[in-house]
Amino acid sequence: MIGQFILRIVIWFLLTANLSITNIIIGVSISLLMPYYRSEAIQFKDVIYGIKKIIVAVPQAYIEAIEMICQPHKHEEVIMEKAKNRRSAALVFLDIFLITFTPKTVVLRHQEDDWYVVHHVVRRIQRRRNS
Repeated sequence: MIGQFILRIVIWFLLTANLSITNIIIGVSISLLMPYYRSEAIQFKDVIYGIKKIIVAVPQAYIEAIEMICQPHKHEEVIMEKAKNRRSAALVFLDIFLITFTPKTVVLRHQEDDWYVVHHVVRRIQRRRNS
């Protein structure tokens, strides 16, 4: 329960970028009023995997932002990305957050069969070969 509260309040501060007393009160209120879920057992290897993805995502987000400033990306594509099977709700959230964290991508939908529908912004449309 405490972990969920900390996660919610951190996300609130990241989204609002405001540490005023009023915003802190609103964030704490929302975090406490939201329903808590019972978390499934998360394996240690999944936590390490998540930390590695976070370490990679931060510099990738800066690189993509600079690319988009220097070379405008005018084309879009929607693709399906496969998620690992049988993931807990927390790890699905982490996947979606990390995909959406980078400036060129956003998750449109998570399907029950462990697929993410992802919107990409690209410099040019890449043609795929049928193999």
